[in-house]
Amino acid sequence: MSIDVPTLFVVSIFVTTILGLFLLFAWVQDRSIRALAWWGAAYLLGGLSVGIYTMQDSLSDALSVAIGNALLFVACGVIWNGSRLFHGREVLPFWMFAGAIAWLTALTIPGFAESTAARIALSSVAISGYTLLTAYELWGGRRERLLSRWPAIAVLALQGAVFLAPAFIVVLSPRGERFEDFASGWFGIFALETLLYAIATAFIILTMAKERSERIHRTAATIDPLTEIFNRRAVMEAGGRVLGRMAWDRQPVSILMFDLDHFKKINDRYGHAIGDRTLQTFARTAAARLRATDILGRLGGEEFVAILPATNLMSASVAAERVRAAFEAATAEIDGLPVGGTVSIGVAATEDPGTGLETLLEQADKALYAAKASGRNRYVLWGLEEELAADAVLETEAAAAGATLNEQPDRRRLGVATASITPNDLILAIGAAHPEARPAV
Repeated sequence: MSIDVPTLFVVSIFVTTILGLFLLFAWVQDRSIRALAWWGAAYLLGGLSVGIYTMQDSLSDALSVAIGNALLFVACGVIWNGSRLFHGREVLPFWMFAGAIAWLTALTIPGFAESTAARIALSSVAISGYTLLTAYELWGGRRERLLSRWPAIAVLALQGAVFLAPAFIVVLSPRGERFEDFASGWFGIFALETLLYAIATAFIILTMAKERSERIHRTAATIDPLTEIFNRRAVMEAGGRVLGRMAWDRQPVSILMFDLDHFKKINDRYGHAIGDRTLQTFARTAAARLRATDILGRLGGEEFVAILPATNLMSASVAAERVRAAFEAATAEIDGLPVGGTVSIGVAATEDPGTGLETLLEQADKALYAAKASGRNRYVLWGLEEELAADAVLETEAAAAGATLNEQPDRRRLGVATASITPNDLILAIGAAHPEARPAV
């Protein structure tokens, strides 16, 4: 197959220039991904290097080869550093220009410029090295889940091996005129393959950038920016999926509704900055005390919710107390200030496949209201809030009569987590309100 090399060079100049401008335009549209600007500049440098290489009639052959190849190596170094920038790593200026420096230095060695084999070998090693380094940078950032990353790594690794092939040919081929004929015969095919690689790489780069941008926007739409946990929309969507899955598996689901006590007073006394730190402390503390499979989100203001799949009422109450105690300890002092934050919690659970998320949230909200009304800094199990309301009336009547509720032997404040409630009391409370949850004896 005969390939017209001068025509191929002209096509390469136009294609790489257009791709470079295209990448720069993509960066202008989304400047959060600065690597696009670097990759675009690299393609423009690549097009310029090919243009200078073809200007052997206007420039001397030695000058066009020297400058053209040096710019090509710089372009490869820019692409590599662009991939570092894409993953938040620092740019390495010296190593970015190392290939060009090595090339220009080698040209000062007597006989190097006249040796086609030596020039091809050095060019092969330099371009292959930068290409494999780029693949390595993409591999190093694999914790960020981008599906387009893997074809990019595969293409770069394969092309790095292809670029290295001429160096092996130089070593294995006989020297002299036979090698010159061999190199000129394969040059057109190699240049065409390189052009196709440049086109494929540009589109893969754009796909990676687009995928990251979409992921960032999707995250922004589902994550509360202050606490860095799910927002209301994300919780409702995830909770609906969890209830559907648990209903299919006939597993229980529990919900914890949280409301920080006297949060307005914290803001008024210590300022909104400490108020924000209190919200962040709760989110961090709750996430650390819940399972990785649990869904934690902020409903708004100082209200939070946690959805616990495959968790019955008794286990959910244990989780609620764990969060309550940990938050109280964590906010005893924030930034040197005695904030003393506490949280009230409503707990609800269901094993009925027909129970919807809204119903379960309403039940947990009623239990939360009872927790607030009965003194705060505690949790209440749904189904016991009426018991607590009756207790509140009795307490008022008892206080008027000069007695306390604890002196009433016929009533107990079941379902409220305080320091005076023992685990056995909790089991009795759950059994009293929900006989189906009572443990077998």
